[in-house]
Amino acid sequence: MLKRTLKVTSYLAPLLRAGLITGIAVAAVAFPLVAIGGLGALAGADLIDRMPDKLRAAPSAQVTKIYAADGKTLITQFYEEYRKYVPLTQISPYMIKAIVASEDSRFYEHNGVDVKGVVRAFVANQQAGGVSQGASTLTMQYVRNVQRDSAETPQQVKEATEQSNVRKLREMRLAVAVEKELTKEEILERYLNVAYFGHRAYGIYAAAEVYFSKRPTDLSLAEAATLAGLVKAPSAYDPAGPNKAGALERRNYVIDRMTEIQYVSPALATKTKKQKIQLRLIDPPNDCVSVNSQHNDWGYFCDMFKNWWRQQEAFGATPQQREENLRRGGYTIVTSLDPRTQKIAMSEVRSKQSIRSSYALGVVAIEPGTGKIKAAAVNRRYLLDQGNNGPHSDWGKREAHVASNYPNTVVPLLGGGDMPGYQAGSTFKIFTLVAALDLGLPLSTKINAPGRLTSIYPAGESDPSRCGRDRWCPRNASKSMTGVQTMWSGFGKSVNTFFVKLEQAIGAERAVRMAERLGMTWHTDIDRTMASPARANGWGAFTLGVADTTPLEMANAYATLAADGRYCEPLPVNSILDSAGQPVAAATPNCHQAVRPQVARAAVDAARCVTGYGASAGGCGGWSTAPGVYGSVGRPVAGKTGTTDDTRSAWFVGMTPGLAAASFIADPDNPFHVAGDGNSWKPIQTVSGLLRRALAGTPVTFFTPPTRNTARHGAS
Repeated sequence: MLKRTLKVTSYLAPLLRAGLITGIAVAAVAFPLVAIGGLGALAGADLIDRMPDKLRAAPSAQVTKIYAADGKTLITQFYEEYRKYVPLTQISPYMIKAIVASEDSRFYEHNGVDVKGVVRAFVANQQAGGVSQGASTLTMQYVRNVQRDSAETPQQVKEATEQSNVRKLREMRLAVAVEKELTKEEILERYLNVAYFGHRAYGIYAAAEVYFSKRPTDLSLAEAATLAGLVKAPSAYDPAGPNKAGALERRNYVIDRMTEIQYVSPALATKTKKQKIQLRLIDPPNDCVSVNSQHNDWGYFCDMFKNWWRQQEAFGATPQQREENLRRGGYTIVTSLDPRTQKIAMSEVRSKQSIRSSYALGVVAIEPGTGKIKAAAVNRRYLLDQGNNGPHSDWGKREAHVASNYPNTVVPLLGGGDMPGYQAGSTFKIFTLVAALDLGLPLSTKINAPGRLTSIYPAGESDPSRCGRDRWCPRNASKSMTGVQTMWSGFGKSVNTFFVKLEQAIGAERAVRMAERLGMTWHTDIDRTMASPARANGWGAFTLGVADTTPLEMANAYATLAADGRYCEPLPVNSILDSAGQPVAAATPNCHQAVRPQVARAAVDAARCVTGYGASAGGCGGWSTAPGVYGSVGRPVAGKTGTTDDTRSAWFVGMTPGLAAASFIADPDNPFHVAGDGNSWKPIQTVSGLLRRALAGTPVTFFTPPTRNTARHGAS
């Protein structure tokens, strides 16, 4: 037996030479004697030499915090492990002393491995006939946590956590290396930021917040001892779990250990041990479904933000990698969501449409010139639970017990996700208008608009606007639209046949491409097919808004015109700081000149006719589709109404130089569920009320009118 022990010791010689352990205690380094006996079966005498001597450390996962535009109001958080790194100077001295007393009372004496602890564990384990005590120092525990957190493969996870002699020896060697590189204070700081305390709380910042709703610097002796007692066995000593007596006993054990090594006085210890454990538990929000219940409507904006993040190449090669980065990167993100504007938007929506209605009334507000999303509201609650939702408006789905979307849903009803959206009707006439202006036609262009037009475009066999053998023959909404119109009056009155004729004159593909220049994307297979180069020029119905879109896209398209043709991608953030506090460039608005300023100004001038504000350079024809908007908003405003066949959906998009907004009403569950003319006023008043209230108290700004030459002779 003696010879075998000597042989085992010879295997450990390289470790001895490395200065890891001294003296005969090395014979007991890997737990009980039976384990040492098994060491001879390991892979050769050079095993320890082949072990890594440098700790593989990857940045620990950190919590990403998402704030409203004020930089103070928390919207939600994203995390895989709830954790935030804090320096030792921001941790209560009680916490530092408690963790040393409970886990490694000779921490300041050893060089990574506690020989006395090894001997003690060896004796205890021999007496118990198994592993009843370990010999891990704080440094070794830190090494183990870092190896676990930085593991990239299942094998590395296994090696970092398995109960084996090899793992223990590896930790010892790495612990000695760590002690050579870091001070004791640095090791303590890093340990306290990686230790697991239960309840998904990684690190002392998370633990203090989860258990006591405090910052680490404010922890009392009793609280610090409670948390220090958790790292040994978070489930067994959970003060919020069933074994409250065990948690109290463990806390008091830690206090006794602190007394023994003179970290606290006996009198303070006695007084503190009489206290009950007083928890203030919180469940930190995670993801958009955890948005504060008082601001539940912010979930739809949060969803826009999350979708935007998944598209940003700065955060990873794939959407999956970008979302993982969001959950682990520890970013501090101040979004563009303005709490005041959002509150106004929600009140406008809710005052006009009940959340118990199958019809969704939504609105999105965007800042021209930056693309920043200021508000996103809809008459829904952002909740996963659809158990008590109303009956589905599609009878077939109702009979199949398919859940409806009201009042609770997380479907991205406002845009930014994978929902195709809704047909937007005559709001699409803006794209034909801008394309014509861009081609050089003036606002004064006159076209004789008949009540019904036999167009050059083909119609499907079931198209209600089909006439003749195969022609598409659109009609105007009223006889008063018949006759000669200009771009001002044609747009203000929303004359269908005027715009189909204008589309024929410039080519439908130009209108489609202009829509793309202003940020429109195609959400369905049929729309993508029709927008293709092979089909776009035959898409006559495009100008009447038969493609699906979202209020996010429509608000931004009109915001582009309000910004003199400067297009900015919709942006849900004001600033992004990484975990080191450095700015991230992805928060910078991504803008370019989509159309010439004179073209944009001319389009806005025509859109002024709709709202009752009046054009600067021409006549609006005596009436319009939303003449009360200007009086309601009380400042320069332009826009466009839109309804689809049978008023299945109704829209209004309004713009001022400082804010643009798009509102719709439709049934997201059933596009054939007609909203009706009786609901068509709601988007108009929603946008009007939002613009008036959100801009109240700000300076009145004016649109820059187009030059007379542009209005009368065309943009050059």
